Amino acid sequence: ISKTQFPPIILAFIIAAAVRIILGSATVSMITAAGIVGPILDAYTLSDMHRALIVISIASGATILSHVNDSGFWLVGKYLGLTEVQTLKSWTVMETIIALGGFGFALLFSLFV
Repeated sequence: ISKTQFPPIILAFIIAAAVRIILGSATVSMITAAGIVGPILDAYTLSDMHRALIVISIASGATILSHVNDSGFWLVGKYLGLTEVQTLKSWTVMETIIALGGFGFALLFSLFV
């Protein structure tokens, strides 16, 4: 990977998002993505700021598409008295907007540091 032009910030987001979507757990997604991406970063010369933006990218990927396998999905849905469909239409959409916004910020900011 280090010989390619593929940015590690995008790889970090994709791995975290994939694990999140498959398993549903944000915590497992962050830990897994960090464990996979961490050793890869040694192949790059990155500033502390770039490493921090990769952390934001992982956190953003781990936030995307909250669904029924996520404890937060159930906490929010039950606390607010929402049905599963209502929770998917509100909480899941909001989490996805937050995730894409965070990733967009990290990606954009990485171009300037």
